[in-house]
Amino acid sequence: MNPLENIRIVLVEPKYGGNIGSVCRAMMNMGVTDLALIGRPEQFDMEEARKLAFHAEEMLNGIQIFQTLEEAVADCTVVAGTSARTGFYRDHAFLPREIAPVLLDSAAHHKTALVFGREDKGLFNNELAVCTHIINIPSSELYRSLNLSHSVMVCCYEIFLLANNPSYEAPAECSPEADGAMRERLYAAWSALMLETGFCEPEKLDHMMLGLRRIFSRGKLTDNDVKILLGLAKQSRWAASMKEREGFSQV
Repeated sequence: MNPLENIRIVLVEPKYGGNIGSVCRAMMNMGVTDLALIGRPEQFDMEEARKLAFHAEEMLNGIQIFQTLEEAVADCTVVAGTSARTGFYRDHAFLPREIAPVLLDSAAHHKTALVFGREDKGLFNNELAVCTHIINIPSSELYRSLNLSHSVMVCCYEIFLLANNPSYEAPAECSPEADGAMRERLYAAWSALMLETGFCEPEKLDHMMLGLRRIFSRGKLTDNDVKILLGLAKQSRWAASMKEREGFSQV
């Protein structure tokens, strides 16, 4: 299978139909054909989109629309979100050229995703938390903000270039990678563990979970890895509850 077919572009609540159409054209130029939108169907001006899609109209008919980002990437392994801002774990961002082999290697066997935020507000922190990697596209200080379709083109170009390099060979898969849905189960279990064991206060949980997500995203997380980590969280919660009960029984 062509790994480019496993690259999904996800647009979170795009404001302008023209940008959706321009993204379709940019994707087709680079051989990427899986497009998903986050929002309500009535939010999107598809007539305006058709005007700017030109010969990529067929992609408009195949667009998937999801209510949440979690739903859109539930079957994806690597989920790379773009952000122009810095700070709050964004300092660990990859360049498009650096993330291309990570996405392409996983796309040889699994669905992967590139996520782009709103034209005016980008991706919110809770949406970046769903991503396994963060991308920052360098641009001139004269005008830092890129048009949505330009951002998509830059990222897709780097992936297309690598995919068509004669020396590139996708690695063989020894153990399947965990998809988004499985990772979210893991994060929910560890979130509960940190609260129940008193590792962190509720008001600090979101910040702590962003750090934990970043740690778990530094390398490939396989199904077996997640099963072990889920088992560890479950057993630790059980041990903590038993210790608490013993404490009560001694009072």
